[in-house]
Amino acid sequence: MSFDARAHVFYRIANAPVLDYPFPHFYLESVFPEDYYRQLLEALPPLESYLPLSETGTVPAGTYKERFSLNPEQLDQVTPPVPQAKFWADLVEWMEGGDFSNLLLRKFDAAITRRIGPGNEILVKDDTRLIRDFTNFAIGPHTDTPRKLVSLLFYLPRDDRMRHLGTSIYEPVDPGFTSDGTRHHGYEGFRKVYTAPFMPNSLFAFFKTDRAFHGVDPIADTQIERNMLLYNIYLNEVVRVAPQGSGWRWPWSKG
Repeated sequence: MSFDARAHVFYRIANAPVLDYPFPHFYLESVFPEDYYRQLLEALPPLESYLPLSETGTVPAGTYKERFSLNPEQLDQVTPPVPQAKFWADLVEWMEGGDFSNLLLRKFDAAITRRIGPGNEILVKDDTRLIRDFTNFAIGPHTDTPRKLVSLLFYLPRDDRMRHLGTSIYEPVDPGFTSDGTRHHGYEGFRKVYTAPFMPNSLFAFFKTDRAFHGVDPIADTQIERNMLLYNIYLNEVVRVAPQGSGWRWPWSKG
């Protein structure tokens, strides 16, 4: 009997230790069952199903020309039909079904309390994207949009030859420097402290803070095709439900 993909991912993430410096993050290998990971690679849609990132409205026009993005939920709207649509619809169904976001909110409970303050209920929205990068892609140190709470980067290479091309963590030379995430920065003024290995079936996850500087060094290797599955949780609203210092805990922390 093969492993259930959803249960396997929940188990691996729930038991992963979170590192707090310089911001909360963790890295995992074997995040999906191996047979499911092979299916996932075979189900990656053709490039013509993707949009250049600059045409998605998320970055200025003409930037990041080497990055392409696809909302898997839109695959069933593609003409001619894409045979991979059913696989991705099934994955997105459990990934955006509520239990997965609750798992991650529980995991980063302490970081949420530090950022939002105790005694608040939050309303969130999650989003799943397929990403494909090519040679010359780079993205300087940044901390992500102010609405971001949690980011998961599922790395999807076929072998370990791109292990050096993962997302890096940067530390500002100025110890007091912070960013709300509304702009990206040059590499000068930062030290690279860690690069998550871009290994098959691996995951780099982190919580957004005003010091969660991360990015990708310029990819100089030739003939690179770098596939990822991104899952993000965004903050929609903060609702005050109890006075500070009341001992109230997040709903998903109870028990």
